[in-house]
Amino acid sequence: MTKRHATPVPERSEVPTPARRKLKATMRRPAGRAGLTLIELIVVLIVIGLLAGLVAPQILGRVSEARTTTARAQIELLGVALENYRLDNGVYPSTAQGLAALRVKPAGSPAPLNWRGPYVRKTIPPDPWGRMYIYTSPGTVDRQGFDLASLGRDGKAGGKDEDADLGNGQ
Repeated sequence: MTKRHATPVPERSEVPTPARRKLKATMRRPAGRAGLTLIELIVVLIVIGLLAGLVAPQILGRVSEARTTTARAQIELLGVALENYRLDNGVYPSTAQGLAALRVKPAGSPAPLNWRGPYVRKTIPPDPWGRMYIYTSPGTVDRQGFDLASLGRDGKAGGKDEDADLGNGQ
């Protein structure tokens, strides 16, 4: 009987598998290439800065435009609701009754004769800059009707661009 010498069996983690070989090969860096140089990083940052400088004003201009368009659309829709209120009741809600009269039957004078509301589905929204619309009846611009306005971004009378006043009389 010959004695066989037992060869040591390598542990499982030491056994090279095709997947492990491939992983080790992909993890190696090519010789002489440790990462990006400072010059390459500066060039990338300059390119990103230029792109941001060109794109940001375009996007910000659109946001301003969108707020103004939203305010005009809301004034128009509230104007339609006020016209429906007048058709049912013969008069517009008073300044004291305000736009809330479009949601809840108002008390006080002038009393609504045939209120069939609510004339708007949701609560009266603030303007896109977070302030309530200014409602007066009878109006100073439209003496036979009502004035409905937003003072724009700055919240002050007058102004240009996004600060300009918007309303049914303007």
